[in-house]
Amino acid sequence: MRESLEHGVWGVVATPFIGSTQDVDTDSLAHLVEHYEKVGAVGLTVLGVFGEAAALSTDERALVLETVTEASDLPIVVGVTALTTRPVIDEIRAARSVAGDRIRAFMVQANSADADVVTDHLQAVHRVTGADIVLQDYPAASGVAIGSAALAAVVRRCEFVSAVKAEAPPTSVAIAELTAAVDVSVFGGLGGQGLLDELNSGAAGAMTGFSCPEALVACVRAWQTGGYEAARDVLQPFLPLVNFEQQARIALAVRKELLLQRGLIRDSAVRAPAAKFPEVLRHSLTRHLAEASQAVEALTAGRI
Repeated sequence: MRESLEHGVWGVVATPFIGSTQDVDTDSLAHLVEHYEKVGAVGLTVLGVFGEAAALSTDERALVLETVTEASDLPIVVGVTALTTRPVIDEIRAARSVAGDRIRAFMVQANSADADVVTDHLQAVHRVTGADIVLQDYPAASGVAIGSAALAAVVRRCEFVSAVKAEAPPTSVAIAELTAAVDVSVFGGLGGQGLLDELNSGAAGAMTGFSCPEALVACVRAWQTGGYEAARDVLQPFLPLVNFEQQARIALAVRKELLLQRGLIRDSAVRAPAAKFPEVLRHSLTRHLAEASQAVEALTAGRI
């Protein structure tokens, strides 16, 4: 039987930096991971695109994994940055040498529009490593556009694929097509912008980051117990912040600044070439965060 990734929210963890050298801030990273566990995430996704994995050295990636595994007991999906087979294998081996069986799966990006090419790539990786794979369709990062039918064909051929992360807009369409064609968990991402419609299309939850992950967790739980209207009522107060945070080219900097203002990290630095937070948006950020903070309090008090 194919083993499918657990339904719920898998928090995509940012990598905090600090100081003029932008060293990895392990204290903030541990605090952030502990917060995800506290608010009910079912797992963590580390070294993803929004974890700035491509900007980390090999030693820093190992430090991030070591910190996360020590700070939380949650299962982990580890992002892989490479698109070609041998470097993917090397990244998987390096991660396993640090985190071992704490790793639930590795998130590997579709590297071609051709289902045969992706299948051959993943099967070669699995033959060498035996790893379970979360197949990620994220053309904004990979530069690869692959159709839902091709993705589904890859999943059917690769029994070790335990989930699909669908981040090619319109995500609700892709998720509806994938969930009708495959028997694994399909997750949305993109900061939760399409979460309600993704759940309505059959998504297993969300695999994404957001400065108020409590909202994503509560939304998915409400969907599981009360359906669309219950999930909508939970998420609605947070939608202005979701939209503000997920702005093209500055989304990472905005999210880190929000995490800083919430006291979850100590510094909002991003590594070049990522864009810095635009100070012209400071007033908007403050207003959106104040409203979202009230909604978090209402969630905690059970008023939503």
